[in-house]
Amino acid sequence: MAEEKRDYYEVMGVSKNATDDEIKRAYRKLARQYHPDLNPDNKEEAERKFKELNEANEVLSDKEKRARYDQFGHAGVDPNYGAGAGTGGFYGQDFDINDIFNSFFGGFANGGRSRVNNNAPRKGSDTETTINIDFEEAAKGCKKKVEYYCVEGCKDCNGTGAEKGTSPKTCPVCNGSGQVKVSQRTPFGVMQTQRNCDKCRGKGKIIEKPCRNCGGNGSVRIRKTVDVTIPAGIDNDMILNVSGHGNVGSNGGPYGDLHVLINVRPHPIYERREDDVWCELPLTFAQAALGAEVIVPTLDGKVSYSVHEGTQPGDIFKLKGKGIQHLRGRGRGDQFVKVTIEVPKNLSPRQKEILKEFDECATEKNYFKRKNFFEKLKDILGDK
Repeated sequence: MAEEKRDYYEVMGVSKNATDDEIKRAYRKLARQYHPDLNPDNKEEAERKFKELNEANEVLSDKEKRARYDQFGHAGVDPNYGAGAGTGGFYGQDFDINDIFNSFFGGFANGGRSRVNNNAPRKGSDTETTINIDFEEAAKGCKKKVEYYCVEGCKDCNGTGAEKGTSPKTCPVCNGSGQVKVSQRTPFGVMQTQRNCDKCRGKGKIIEKPCRNCGGNGSVRIRKTVDVTIPAGIDNDMILNVSGHGNVGSNGGPYGDLHVLINVRPHPIYERREDDVWCELPLTFAQAALGAEVIVPTLDGKVSYSVHEGTQPGDIFKLKGKGIQHLRGRGRGDQFVKVTIEVPKNLSPRQKEILKEFDECATEKNYFKRKNFFEKLKDILGDK
């Protein structure tokens, strides 16, 4: 008996009314969570869930497949689902869900909607993977080797699905078209419809000796490596499209694309806000009060900056053009530096004495905020 499959909406954690964008976001999130490379301690379970997720996404991200799934469940997108042992079909019979749609919408003589040609070249489906890069690599761009899984044409049979030394035969029932005409008497007369050929299941060819390597599919799932150029300015959760590196097409169709989901590691000092870089700079009390020449780290290396006398905690200064490269244009963002003042600890007796002398010498004109606070407090309390 076929293995019971989970509901695809449940697999992706979305409702049946989910929009295409919600499905896309859910897939990206779960793809990072279950990607085998990110789960080295539980790789087998991660691969199972990742495969289940990809299967669900392939159906729910395709409007036609999703419509069939919503109406007929797993049987609508997998004719072999639910088949009993030895039946090889739906409820013991060969079954093609397109026949149902065809009987309502297409295949009628004289003006009916035409069916899709199953033997026409088709582009392969897209595939996805995730890559982790450093903050600096995202800011400046880099080149990476990306490993991922995709479907390739079987080299043993050159994609024919037939054992080496043999070749597929033209179906004698449909003469290679993959479709047969069926006449049916109705109260309105004899009507003709077209459906997939039962003999070859719409392929137009019959494989008498399937290839042992691919089982007659003509394709196999492999692990592949490709060199990818990461553009400067790319951000976390962005997707880089690598054209022509997805799954193999059918009937001579082109390859699909590879979507590389970018995961940028957090930086210990910098924070990104759009194309600007933010960081904090701790100063001593003396540096803030007297002013000082300080060294500030940037993406381009260390730069010198003159902190003005009387700098306050929370003050922000800007280093123009020291941010991140604009991804879709020229120029760069800026770097903003927020000042923090560190109060000294573990003072020696001499240090304490010096600070007490300083405090006794200080007047209200040295502390504008303190003076302003107590003046407001007097107004509130009504003190004279």
